[in-house]
Amino acid sequence: MLLQNRAVLAFGLRMYSTHVTNGSAMSNSRPSTDMSEFRQVFSKARHIAIITGAGVSAESGVPTFRGENEKWRKWLSQDLATPEAFSRTPSRVWEFYHYRRELVMSKNPSAAHLAIAECEARLKKQGRSVVVITQCIDDLHRQAGSKNVLKIHGSLLETRCMSCGHVAVNKRSPICAALKDKGAPGPDVPDAQIPVDKLPRCEETDCHGLLRPNVVFFGETLDSHILTKVEKEMEICDLCLVVGTSSIVYPAAMFGPRVAARGVPVAEFNTQVSPKTEYFTYHFQGPCGDTLPPALAQHESEVV
Repeated sequence: MLLQNRAVLAFGLRMYSTHVTNGSAMSNSRPSTDMSEFRQVFSKARHIAIITGAGVSAESGVPTFRGENEKWRKWLSQDLATPEAFSRTPSRVWEFYHYRRELVMSKNPSAAHLAIAECEARLKKQGRSVVVITQCIDDLHRQAGSKNVLKIHGSLLETRCMSCGHVAVNKRSPICAALKDKGAPGPDVPDAQIPVDKLPRCEETDCHGLLRPNVVFFGETLDSHILTKVEKEMEICDLCLVVGTSSIVYPAAMFGPRVAARGVPVAEFNTQVSPKTEYFTYHFQGPCGDTLPPALAQHESEVV
């Protein structure tokens, strides 16, 4: 199976890395920037997998937590998004995620989100399929209208109980009274130091356990059921798009190169080259909201 080999199993944990894997998947030539050629390939594809990253949501105004946005207060975001941080300082971590929840709930889908959703709906009528495999933990793909979405890193708008394991959609604002007006990101903002019993709690009968965001922290294993579905999509797709991702967070960074290793065309849409660009057939540089809509628009050969 595509993802079941030693290398990928080693990346079963969510990891942050700048390592570039060398191997036979790498192309001997630079990726093409010929949109008309890509459009011909797109017109013939029956099963399209679209892998999206933070760059898609950045165009909706959601920070990527990279570069100038990599810190919340004085902490690196990847240092807060760990099980160890949640265990040591649940109040601080909940402030961080409360800030992120409130932020994403105030945003609207970008042009790229909308183009993907429109493409999925249009191609479904033709007996073709589009699946979105996203690293984003917001809900903007679904807000845009995408139906077939695999969220490999979980969702900001879901909670999971640390005691009973119950998972629930939670779009309350604020998620609990103690977090109201908390989570400001400024470097001089002090921690609220909310008592654990005042943090979000499970509402299942006789539980009242501490809730956590239902996201995959760095160092945690991705949901095996989601990975199984991703594996299937990677095996059947005949065209893959890698959109708005830096390709440095594993295992998602390996998905595109693995598809390319099967000889399937892979097109990257990003504001800059990534560590995996040279593996791909096509590279279209620029904001995804500019490059993706014309790439996914109705082709002249389509019968709708």
